[in-house]
Amino acid sequence: MTKLTLGSHPYMLGFEQLERMLERSAKSGNEGYPPFNIEQTSQNSYRITLAVAGFAEDNLAITVEDRQLVIRGRQSDEAEDRLYLHRGIAARQFQRSFVLADGVEVGEAIMENGLLHVDLTRAQPEPVVQRIKINKG
Repeated sequence: MTKLTLGSHPYMLGFEQLERMLERSAKSGNEGYPPFNIEQTSQNSYRITLAVAGFAEDNLAITVEDRQLVIRGRQSDEAEDRLYLHRGIAARQFQRSFVLADGVEVGEAIMENGLLHVDLTRAQPEPVVQRIKINKG
């Protein structure tokens, strides 16, 4: 039995990168922390919201690496001088990754009431019609 992939389909040329992106997102292994929402705010814009209660802006980093939005959080360990009788609030580091399609750009990031909002926009490509000249051999 042969495995049918996007790259092996005769009418779909140049989609190997899409297949690699799908494999990379499947292997990302994101656990459930921190919880997040993804909403479509208009036809060409999205908003990712992460629940990052307890994190300050200085504890968060947002980067775009190889068409992948990466959000990292690391809290400073100031608990060394505290004696906890119960510690139920997570103070762990995290990394969340989101694969971005071509044309999706990261806009602004807003921190509000323990929620980190990251806005994304997708540019509408102009339809292109190109005529190819046939040369004599």
